[in-house]
Amino acid sequence: MTTNRPGLDSSPHPSAHHARRAVPPALRAYQRSWLRPDVVAGVTLAAVAIPETMGYTSIARVPVVTGLYTILFPAMAFALVGSSRLLVVGADSATAAILASGLAAVGIAGLVPDSPQWLALTSLVALMCGALLLLARLLRLGFLGDFLSASVLVGFLTGVGIQVLSGQIPDMLGIPKGSGGWFEQQWYMLTHLPQTNLPTMAFAVGTLALIVGFRKFLPAVPGAIIAVVLSIALSAAFQASTHGVAIIGTVQGGFPPIGLPSGVGWADVPDLVTVAVSCFVLIIAQSAATSRSFGARHGDRVDINQDLVGLSAANLAAGLSGTFVVNGSPTKTQILDGQHGKSQVANLTMAGVVLVVLLFLTGFLTDMPKSVLAAIVFVIGIDLVDVEGLRRVWAARRSEFYIAVITAVVVFAVGVEQGIVLAIVLSVIEMVRRQYRPRQFVVSVTRDGRETYARAEPGLQSAPGLLVFRYDADLFYANANQFSDEVQRLIVGAPDPVSWLILDCSSIPDIDYSAAAALEGLITFVHTHGATFALAATDPNLRASLSAMGVLAHLHEEHIFDSVEDAVDAYRNTANAKKRGGA
Repeated sequence: MTTNRPGLDSSPHPSAHHARRAVPPALRAYQRSWLRPDVVAGVTLAAVAIPETMGYTSIARVPVVTGLYTILFPAMAFALVGSSRLLVVGADSATAAILASGLAAVGIAGLVPDSPQWLALTSLVALMCGALLLLARLLRLGFLGDFLSASVLVGFLTGVGIQVLSGQIPDMLGIPKGSGGWFEQQWYMLTHLPQTNLPTMAFAVGTLALIVGFRKFLPAVPGAIIAVVLSIALSAAFQASTHGVAIIGTVQGGFPPIGLPSGVGWADVPDLVTVAVSCFVLIIAQSAATSRSFGARHGDRVDINQDLVGLSAANLAAGLSGTFVVNGSPTKTQILDGQHGKSQVANLTMAGVVLVVLLFLTGFLTDMPKSVLAAIVFVIGIDLVDVEGLRRVWAARRSEFYIAVITAVVVFAVGVEQGIVLAIVLSVIEMVRRQYRPRQFVVSVTRDGRETYARAEPGLQSAPGLLVFRYDADLFYANANQFSDEVQRLIVGAPDPVSWLILDCSSIPDIDYSAAAALEGLITFVHTHGATFALAATDPNLRASLSAMGVLAHLHEEHIFDSVEDAVDAYRNTANAKKRGGA
């Protein structure tokens, strides 16, 4: 047995602590047994992500190779800085759609999609997003993602999905894309269907068949990469480009360009603020939701504020390596989890595979038909249309379903930026609406202490002479008068004269000055009717607020109870004493 000598520190050596801190957060407590499944999952993920991110470039209107750049340095940066073990960072259809629609609306003279200036601006937006995310971390603003409710996010992503899938149909058919709004574009497509190029459509249909077929019968094999390989081989063998099939053409290989985007500067920043902020909000909301859901699935705690640092680093890496905004991807994270990946080592493996493709294999991409990429993105768009999610929202709360549908329609019919602003506004309005008209109950308590609840309406009472009222919301300036009016209606409409009114405060966590004034007026109203006003289940914070605002000065101390059951017992004792006195 060893003993510690006096004066010696038995705690771990400081150097061990510093060494642990040097390990990336997502890789701490890494187990050697995870290495093989991580590598296999990373290779599989690369097979899916490579054609996927190349397809997203058709949404962002940038060169195809930049899609590969999004899963190189950005993925590595998040793996080394973020906290989530599974979150996959890269190009994303929603942020790509925001980027393209936002740049198209800024009104910069001479700016056209697929141009060097357009690409430079997308990289500048990525740098701005990186700065905003870092600022959000410094100010601990990770909670901002919570302002997009789950139901609104379902509607938003559904709208993006409809916009994305409908935008791929012209490329799948080999017809020109229309201009103007979404409805104008769809009308243009319908009126030009006779111009469909059959070989182009055949490549698209074949791609869809392979993706769907492998999903159904051999889900372990990524159908998208099989479709890419076969389409390139067939396109080269039959010289598809001579039959009117649009192909990708020469893809620039090699290392991504490192440095600040050229041809843009500080003067362009004000024009891009709206675009960057829209991407920033979606990045926080979508990445946080994805990290939390997959973390909870595996019992991992996710540090959203640390993830903000990782997402900031990823977007800064994107802006400095010639590509566009990146985001946490729910679809790619699901693929990684489905392949039993355990950590960010899988994403580092994916980045390694992408680097090999960039250095040695881009020449094989030349003959890939554009309709193949369009079909891959079309499937992604379908996956984003969350019909099952909308059904669940419909079953849970109709008002949230209507908000989700309105958000979806605005996203694809008006614009993604407008949709995300509307999503935030509607989320806040719905929250205020529920606070303004919350659920209200008349509570009854049986002799054995069991509580029953009935929706509050005139004509109800908890017992003859007793009214126990429960209000399920904060009391604040917007709902205070409505609260007071509702209680007064219940008192006036009670079958028997009310001798005790008990306010169940278990669902009233806070109160503001306006509500305190309304509550004082209600207490006066109750006392004027010769009744007792009692409070039950007030937590210490609420009680302190009521005392500071002078509300408790209008009540007797013996009429403030720890629970509703105690308050009802006191009423019964008082009523029984009156009966005995009357007898």
